[in-house]
Amino acid sequence: MNRTATAVEPPAPGALAGHGHAGAAAWEDLVTTALLGTDRRTPPPSLSAPGREAPMALLDAAAAETVRRRAGLRPARPAPRPEPAAEDPRPPLPAAAARRLALLLADHPGASGGGRRGAAPDLMELLPQWLALANAHHYAAPPEALPALLDAARGRTDLRPAALTFAGPRALWLARLNPDWRFALRATPGGGTALPHLQDTEKVQGLWQEGLFAERVSLLAALRAQDATTARELLASTWTTERAEDRLMFLDSLRTNLTAEDEPFLEQALADRSRNVRATAAELLSALPGSALAARMAVRAGACVALDHTRDTPTITVEAPHECDASMERDGVVAKAPAGRGERSWWFGQLVEAAPLATWQARLGGRTPQEIVALPVTDDWQADLHAAWCRAAVRQRNADWSRALLGTPSAPEAGGPGAVSLAERAKLLDTLGADERAEWVAGFIATHGLSEAFQLLGVCAVPWSAPLGRAVVDALNIARDAGSYPWSFSGVMGLAERCLAPSEANRLDGLLAIPEEPENASPGAGGYWAEAFQRLVTTLRLRAAMAEELNP
Repeated sequence: MNRTATAVEPPAPGALAGHGHAGAAAWEDLVTTALLGTDRRTPPPSLSAPGREAPMALLDAAAAETVRRRAGLRPARPAPRPEPAAEDPRPPLPAAAARRLALLLADHPGASGGGRRGAAPDLMELLPQWLALANAHHYAAPPEALPALLDAARGRTDLRPAALTFAGPRALWLARLNPDWRFALRATPGGGTALPHLQDTEKVQGLWQEGLFAERVSLLAALRAQDATTARELLASTWTTERAEDRLMFLDSLRTNLTAEDEPFLEQALADRSRNVRATAAELLSALPGSALAARMAVRAGACVALDHTRDTPTITVEAPHECDASMERDGVVAKAPAGRGERSWWFGQLVEAAPLATWQARLGGRTPQEIVALPVTDDWQADLHAAWCRAAVRQRNADWSRALLGTPSAPEAGGPGAVSLAERAKLLDTLGADERAEWVAGFIATHGLSEAFQLLGVCAVPWSAPLGRAVVDALNIARDAGSYPWSFSGVMGLAERCLAPSEANRLDGLLAIPEEPENASPGAGGYWAEAFQRLVTTLRLRAAMAEELNP
């Protein structure tokens, strides 16, 4: 530094403003020269010492400019201190639960550097359940845990709703100070802005007219949950002036407490200039079986389906539409079929999906849903017809049709009489009550094993009921006795760690020993299964301890 300082002339008095325009330009000039190389660009003569080789001249100039920039800094005015965070009125965590939270947050991916360990529980996967329990007790997050909690939620979007609920107002206060945590402002409706009292008409109108988009979405959702009519009228008051993407988001709020009173507004939305808005309005109207759109769709779909009594067995015949006219498009039918899909089957599926399911009992001789689904269908139309009925049952939340389309869980065909995929079956199951859902999946596993059960288990209530838990454990035991490796069942095993009732841990103790391997077993498979069951038992007992620690 001494050598450099003596080699450079003292800067002119006006050159000390290192962050002024001239200083910034000089520094950028030096950076550009360094990036290009002194063979391609010579350092500016005004900043380099005479007689020096170009690389040394560049370094001398950079050293001098660095001193100039630092010396020219002017003391900044002190920024105003931030307002204190809002008080969190919720009770503090019990000490044991606070220690557990610290352990769960410390077990982030890569914390140990060695990946997931054999029989050790995956603590990070237990964090969502811990947060759900803590929120159920309305505990406040310890302030010292908030940075780690926000970092965890930043890396996992599935954690954000529960994590931000638990973190409370202090998380939003921190998010305004740290750009890395700004997602908390976006993920919280209204960015943490307090909504006015919903009975205060003047303030509600003021926020609706002048608020940010996130604030308006939050206001509409809150109002819709309490007073559906007022929320719809508020939306209608500015509907024609809203942007298309905003209209779509606002319209989606009408799914909450959807009733026949919403029909006139939704009928007007069918003429919207945005195709996505029209499609959403049509979907909402078709979920109202008594709507005029549902009646129009019933007429169209009924014209495509008839019952042929001339055969030995009554048979459904299908004549799909030959065109998609303007009135069909207005009612939400998408004219252009996806690649690889025939136009007629595409239009037909949309008509049947939007028609009230009661249409078919009247159209097909008063038969029950089970009897209708059992009827044969001509000309390979059965898959299209049943798939459309599946979507209609899900949209209209019709449990009777869902049961008919699911069939009995012990049926030889795992797909059931109407469902066309595991995803469809999971959606149909979601329309049933929790106990019935668990009973059906338990019967399915008992008949078909676990190879196709992962998506079905995902829609079952947690913790799993005793019959469902027993079915899963028995199927895992059968897979172990077959001598295969447990890795193909890792997804189900992971679900069991999170969803099996902790009280089932004692029943699993008998599976912890390494079994005798059958003659054709994969080498070492028994040891891997014992390790997997050990992890399951340890995790279940840890979940039991978590619940106990959170018990007030």
